Amino acid sequence: MSELTGRVALVTGGSRGIGAAVARRLAGEGAAVALTYVREAERAREVAERIRAGGGRAAVVQADLARPGDAAEAVERTVRELGRVDILVNNAGFLAHGPLETVSAEDLDRALAVDVRSVFLAAQAAARHMGEGGRIISVGSCFNGRVPGPGFVLQAMAKTALVGLTKGLARELGPRGITATLVDPGPIDTDMNPADGDTADFQRSLTALGRYGRPEDIAAAVAYLAGPGGRYVTGTALAVDGGYTT
Repeated sequence: MSELTGRVALVTGGSRGIGAAVARRLAGEGAAVALTYVREAERAREVAERIRAGGGRAAVVQADLARPGDAAEAVERTVRELGRVDILVNNAGFLAHGPLETVSAEDLDRALAVDVRSVFLAAQAAARHMGEGGRIISVGSCFNGRVPGPGFVLQAMAKTALVGLTKGLARELGPRGITATLVDPGPIDTDMNPADGDTADFQRSLTALGRYGRPEDIAAAVAYLAGPGGRYVTGTALAVDGGYTT
């Protein structure tokens, strides 16, 4: 029997990159998986079809997590379609970078809405359905431990907020047997940050391993925290960054 057989996971931002890899990995471990997308419906359906082709159960949920009600509704849709929710993976994020003077009020609002508020609201909604063994796992950033230079104020601020949120959730939900953890990726080869991008050589130079990671590296960490091995891990962050923060 796979480690997550009988469990149901919701992965936000699951249509591509890290989110898609997480959805596939959790399904491979036996979980039924719901995944959200904003615009890329076809890619989300492809992830779900791949899960079903492997014998798993999957649901696709359209949600713009910048809208206050969409995070909680994604949780409720998961429960309606898959019967429950045991694992919440807050992966959706908004990437904005550039000089401080160029950050718009709209960018600020969307970053805080997607990277912070939606995580809180999804956790709040999921906690109402979770029992002993529930898992809330959020995807943060290596910027939580090291900001390598100018241009990353907004992302560093938004992702660092997840550190306090995770610790608070751990204390709040620990008596119910629910854990809250954070995974902080380093440079990962995705559409948003390709390994052949303009800043890729600089990012590689900041890691101890001298290379980019893959979405599957983050998915493996999430699967560990979601499974039996993560039952005594809470209120902390796991850096999967190739030594970026060493």
